[in-house]
Amino acid sequence: MHRRLTVLSVLVLAPVVGLSTTGTSAVGAAPGSPRAAGPPVTERAPVPPKEATAVGRGGGVTSVDADATRIGLGVLRRGGNAVDAAVATAAALGVTEPYSAGVGGGGYFVYYDARSGRVQTIDGRETAPRAIPRDAFLDPATGEPYTFTPDLVTSGVSVGTPGTPATWTTALRRWGTLSLARVLAPSARLAQRGFVVDQTFRSQTKDNQERFRAFTSTKRLFLKKGKLPRVGTRFRNPDLARTYRQLGRNPGMFYDGAIPREISQTVRRPPTVRGTTLPVPRGYLRPADFRRYRASVQAPTRTRYEGLEIVGMRPSSSGGTTVGEALNILERDDLRSMSDTDFLHHYLEASALAFADRGAYLGDARYTDVPVRDLLSQKFADERACSLDPDTAATKPVPAGDVTDYDGACAGGGTRSTSPEDHENVSTTHLTVADRWGNVVSYTLTIEQTGGSGIVVPGRGFLLNNELTDFSLEFDAADPNRLQPGKRPRSSMSPTIVLRGGKPFLAVGSPGGSTIITTVLQVLLNRLDRGLTLPEAVAAPRASQRNTATVSSEPAFLDRYEALLEAYGHDLVPSGDAFTSAAEIGAFTGIEISPGGRMTVVAEPTRRGGGAARVLRPAHRDP
Repeated sequence: MHRRLTVLSVLVLAPVVGLSTTGTSAVGAAPGSPRAAGPPVTERAPVPPKEATAVGRGGGVTSVDADATRIGLGVLRRGGNAVDAAVATAAALGVTEPYSAGVGGGGYFVYYDARSGRVQTIDGRETAPRAIPRDAFLDPATGEPYTFTPDLVTSGVSVGTPGTPATWTTALRRWGTLSLARVLAPSARLAQRGFVVDQTFRSQTKDNQERFRAFTSTKRLFLKKGKLPRVGTRFRNPDLARTYRQLGRNPGMFYDGAIPREISQTVRRPPTVRGTTLPVPRGYLRPADFRRYRASVQAPTRTRYEGLEIVGMRPSSSGGTTVGEALNILERDDLRSMSDTDFLHHYLEASALAFADRGAYLGDARYTDVPVRDLLSQKFADERACSLDPDTAATKPVPAGDVTDYDGACAGGGTRSTSPEDHENVSTTHLTVADRWGNVVSYTLTIEQTGGSGIVVPGRGFLLNNELTDFSLEFDAADPNRLQPGKRPRSSMSPTIVLRGGKPFLAVGSPGGSTIITTVLQVLLNRLDRGLTLPEAVAAPRASQRNTATVSSEPAFLDRYEALLEAYGHDLVPSGDAFTSAAEIGAFTGIEISPGGRMTVVAEPTRRGGGAARVLRPAHRDP
């Protein structure tokens, strides 16, 4: 039996049903029969406290949720490897973080195998239906584009073929040691017994209350008796528990069985409440889209930075190329000796340049020729860096570079136009897991917007994604991210592993839509160049420049740096959007591994309610 040390980062989603005022959070039991729902529960063990940092050995798990982290750690404790634990943690997040990810969505999985020293990835991104027309985002009644919200985001037309179940089965088949049934069993029990509602879950439900009320199945699950779940009560989802057990017994059923028929019917005829005022356009998914779906195993991107190797996702994700290019642009600068404001100015300007190139060139590589090698060329980055004025912010948006005409010299090269601003939402979830054998996994999953499409598949207990809104909304034949049948929309998910001497040093990732790229970049720069520890790098206030006229900034960042950066010409504005009440950027998790195997496992101390980091053998028990 192959056991591998793995670090994992995960994003997952799926809903939960039923409320009770008794007990606290469910505890993930040891993997067992997938049929075992557990006895009726009248008294629950307390929710494990959330600790943002754990230091020790033997393996570690970090996610946004204490139950999910505990379930993943339990898999490691019982001999599973990091891949097993990653899938188990992701499945648990599908229970407790149903508005962020789950089996109704997709994601990206980066895996370091200690035995071979290789890094491989899985592209589990959703795909557009084969029958979708190029004018799918136009209202047939008017010929005009649908309003983005609520029409497109709360619709069947925005739903792509989910890739998360295929990602799980592919990862376990190739690199895991446990069956899907055993890996899903603890999360099935958690869904059956329930988890304790916290303020984040209640707030996210409230943010989506109008949308959720529009669907009979969603209202029944998340707004029992028409009311918001109360903090401290238990939320149960027996439908999801049943779905997990069935999926464990028959992993193929999600792509060739009852579930494709049920999802297709839900997308094509959404279960709307009579009298709803929301338009809810119908979608195009068919069972054949599920039969054709494949999670793609592919090579990662690789970037050299200060003697380290930064390994990430290739397209359809734009994370690996954009993070890598920004690091290459900054490679020639002495970031360590700069003042905080000089450093932040360089970080923001490099981000804008890399985002300009992302917009011009990034899309699903199966449908467009993405110049990955050029975008990650140090010569190309050096030429792009010539546009970075150390004293003044450039007027945004800046043009893209010309990948067909560069030589690394400041006098040469050309420019290209870049695509319009994207509409990626800030939700998603990420987790990181490490086992005792030396493997690493970074995994990010999502259903796009917080709450996805808002549509729960009746009787199944999970929300469907609205990932097709990540395509450019206006069709342009020259746009690499234009809508096409079977295509994966461009993503910013950036699960990343940093190698030092060929061995894992860091495994990191975050949710946050297009701010994922800047969050990962900023944390890496804080850790590698600014002398911060990983916990300090994660806790530091964030800002995101994505080649737009303004810089999205957290309140603490505004308080500390607004006046200083305005002197460079930056226009800082509060972060947040129309879909959520949160003003934070990202919800990062990561693991740092020392040469001796000691792990620093890190989650957010406060963002999104704080995360949960744990290790198998805490440092105080080390010999």
